[in-house]
Amino acid sequence: MKPCPVPLDDSSTPRISPGTRTALIIGGFFFVFIAWGSFWVGKEAMNVKHQREATNLASSPLTGDMVWIPAGSFTMGGAGKDAAPDELPLHDVKLNGFWIDRTEVTNEQFTSFVKATNYMTIAERPVTSKMIPHLLPQYEGKTMSLCFRKPPPGEDLSGSNWWWQVVIGADWRHPNGPGSDLTGKEKHPVVHVSYEDAQAYCKWAGKRLPTESEWEYAARGGLVAQPYVWGSEMNPGGRWMANTWQGNFPFVHDVKDGFEGTAPVGSFPANGYGLLDMSGNVWEWTSDWYRPDTYQAIRDSPARVARLNPHGPDDSYDPDEPGVWKKVTRGGSFMCSDNYCRGYRPSARMKTSPDTGLQNTGFRCVKDGAQ
Repeated sequence: MKPCPVPLDDSSTPRISPGTRTALIIGGFFFVFIAWGSFWVGKEAMNVKHQREATNLASSPLTGDMVWIPAGSFTMGGAGKDAAPDELPLHDVKLNGFWIDRTEVTNEQFTSFVKATNYMTIAERPVTSKMIPHLLPQYEGKTMSLCFRKPPPGEDLSGSNWWWQVVIGADWRHPNGPGSDLTGKEKHPVVHVSYEDAQAYCKWAGKRLPTESEWEYAARGGLVAQPYVWGSEMNPGGRWMANTWQGNFPFVHDVKDGFEGTAPVGSFPANGYGLLDMSGNVWEWTSDWYRPDTYQAIRDSPARVARLNPHGPDDSYDPDEPGVWKKVTRGGSFMCSDNYCRGYRPSARMKTSPDTGLQNTGFRCVKDGAQ
């Protein structure tokens, strides 16, 4: 005979109100979210640690004064109020490891290249009206480049970069124009070099120019989503961390960082990978063509390979000068200020015609290969 079932007294079983049940469910989701976030942050911190360890251990007589940047992934683009439209949207990029020059190429290094090859930069080649339509008569048969001109107070600069002046005789040997030379500037970054000039040097050195993504990855030094290559503050402890413009650009330069123009490479602290001058001093050429919608195209691409070692678009478009193809430059320069471009941020993008040399533009090289 089966035993009779014992009736249960419902009053002895604890009851859970709907409100309590909802709170428990929300709390569970919140706990999972916190746990996942902690895991992700810890994973990123471990990746950064491994990357820095690999960089610190890297040493090869074949690379000279270069730094090994280990393979990895990072989020490319600008964040915060200073991010320009062409720095967005944020997108993940994966890169193979590569070597990169610790500093910008210096006048001393470029001199060695010229002595070995007899190379003549674009700024040293005379121009004619056949080469440049509508060339003004005073420039016919002359050499020239663009130098900074401090405008008088009150001058209207709206709509144009009137602080740039065509200077006859300005080139990498004469960075401020006729009468200037490289005496005492041997360790300064070479300037007035076009994209073509930078490529020629890289080829001679057995290297190449970095892609835009390689440049930003290296510049960030392992930091994640920081506005500067050294962290979150522009002047930590009141210290200037890069050669930039202090004051109301282009009228007033207070020179608080100690340098009116370019500075010797390595005058400011290195980033987390031991790289110098990845912020300020001079803009640096990359191999990518400029388009303001590059990042949108990468993020929208259905092919994930688009985010693996990206090499930029196949063409160029600058809405400010639609008919002129331009290459991307990175890093900012001694002319970047709080009230103007803030190009010293690692995500900031500038664009320049490949045949143009400027008083504030140089370059550094990268090299493929294993550690």
